[in-house]
Amino acid sequence: MARWLVKSEPGAWSWDDQVRDGVTAWTGVRNYQASNFLKAMKVGDLAFFYHSVDEKRIVGIVEVVREATADPTADDPRWVCPDLKAVRPVPNPVTLAAIKADPRLADLALIKQSRLSVMPIDDQSWDILCGLGGVG
Repeated sequence: MARWLVKSEPGAWSWDDQVRDGVTAWTGVRNYQASNFLKAMKVGDLAFFYHSVDEKRIVGIVEVVREATADPTADDPRWVCPDLKAVRPVPNPVTLAAIKADPRLADLALIKQSRLSVMPIDDQSWDILCGLGGVG
């Protein structure tokens, strides 16, 4: 099972929206690298749900419940979207500042490619982030 991080602007789609709807198509990604990561997601993979812009923090965990298909919000079939299901909130949201302050997380794409909206998270970093967030 792979692990990921997906970003959303809370004013456009928040963790509360995700929880309310349960399962949603992760639409609107228009970056080739991020789209390739969406294509690599498999059913059962988990992802951190990250509020970008003003909040800049991990607030929840979602699960891939359907692999990527054509994004209905795009005219170009190269853009895809998987379906993600809300799994659980992160009890202690993990801020970008806390992530940057932890030297064990220095190689995360979240730090090195800050504008990327979908990215893989290695197992060790996943465990560290879960620990910081109080996820048991």
